[in-house]
Amino acid sequence: MKIVTIVGARPQFIKAATVSRVIHLYNRSFNNQISEVIIHTGQHFDKNMSDVFFTELGMSMPNYNLEIASMPHGAMTGRMLEKIELVLQKEKPNLVLIYGDTNSTLAGALAAAKMHIPVAHVEAGLRSFNIRMPEEINRIVTDRISNYLFCPTQTSVDNLNNEGIVQNVYNVGDVMYDATLYYREKAKQDIQLTQWGIKDNDYVLCTIHRAENTDNIHRLESIFEALREISLETPVILPIHPRTRKLLKEIGKENWLSGITILDPLPYLEMLRLESTAKVILTDSGGIQKEAFFHQVPCLTLRDETEWVETVSHGWNKIVGYRREKIMKAYNEIGNITGMQDIKPYGSGEASNKIVEIISKIN
Repeated sequence: MKIVTIVGARPQFIKAATVSRVIHLYNRSFNNQISEVIIHTGQHFDKNMSDVFFTELGMSMPNYNLEIASMPHGAMTGRMLEKIELVLQKEKPNLVLIYGDTNSTLAGALAAAKMHIPVAHVEAGLRSFNIRMPEEINRIVTDRISNYLFCPTQTSVDNLNNEGIVQNVYNVGDVMYDATLYYREKAKQDIQLTQWGIKDNDYVLCTIHRAENTDNIHRLESIFEALREISLETPVILPIHPRTRKLLKEIGKENWLSGITILDPLPYLEMLRLESTAKVILTDSGGIQKEAFFHQVPCLTLRDETEWVETVSHGWNKIVGYRREKIMKAYNEIGNITGMQDIKPYGSGEASNKIVEIISKIN
């Protein structure tokens, strides 16, 4: 069996590496070999957000790099669709495997579906119910045209059922949880906090990358006001997205970063190390919300909603939006967070094994 895996953004590299590792293990044990061809769309082009992930996680380098980045949504998705189609025509896979909710995800699903190639979607069924988010549109369309839907939680299964999608829907658990369990101890052993001048449980980690924040100066200013206020008592570490740094320079607001430790985008293991012993994490990233949950680190989400509702219902995550006052109120109350610890809504760390087992049985 030949599968084509399509990735393009940082979280997808981690998820795909986790599944690819299990595919390699499967191929050692069974005669029914799974041949994997990897397409990197190029959506994340910064070295620390792309190439380093493949080597750091032990993942094979992509067979194809389409080098498509820095375009409006429509142009990017259209260009990806065009180039992915050419690769699929050449490779003739039995299955296309896609991850998450990016433009790469949507383009891969569309290209395969139009060529009548079965599509398997990892992280199916997520919904924020905010149709203004590009990611929400990508999720809905991708799930509608996918043939195999691998859900991370029961909530995502329920979302699909409510939309009338019931065939080939599997609650396999979350592949990011697999990755966290597999790499966490290595990150703690290999990476020391002293390189950033901080100590365990005595720093705040922040990431900001979603367009709803980075493209809205009012929201961005309010978030940075809160970060600067927090930095007066506790170090704030901010690996900054290239788009955010470029925007601040263009509008002459680089002074908003004063008092904050600014880092370039970090490799996965370094980010995992910082997440695991932070006092609190502030983020608008869905993946980092979950990783905070996996590490049992309190999280404040700089959005107005989340698709990862389990992190909220289990007590480790608060939705605070962008207003300085609300962020600071939640931050000052962080010591009161007592999240549940004995329930695992994202599975037991076997999601990748379940996915590969199902894929191996597809004719």
